[in-house]
Amino acid sequence: MLENYFPILLFIIVGLAVGVAPIVVGKLLSPHRPDDQKNSPYECGFEAFEDARMKFDVRYYLVAILFILFDLEIAFLFPWAIVIREIGLFGYLAMMAFLGILVVGFVYEWMKGALEWE
Repeated sequence: MLENYFPILLFIIVGLAVGVAPIVVGKLLSPHRPDDQKNSPYECGFEAFEDARMKFDVRYYLVAILFILFDLEIAFLFPWAIVIREIGLFGYLAMMAFLGILVVGFVYEWMKGALEWE
């Protein structure tokens, strides 16, 4: 009965080894030379030790959202391209409508100057 669970146990052990081994090897073999630059927290491209209610440039987040949007577009394009022959004309037109909506949004962002970085 328990021999049926051996592959699961083996999978867990190998998974833990693959996850933990690089961390342990890195801790053992890496040089430990901390300095102020390495120990400083970094987040969002601006100094972290200022007031939490300070004004900051929102373009950083806009670029991140646009990257995610177009990254997801590519994630939808790969499976669509693989099955294009099976889904036929309806699938093609549905993807063209999807891409059309994205292009309209992209052109709108471009015309508003959201992609300008000074």
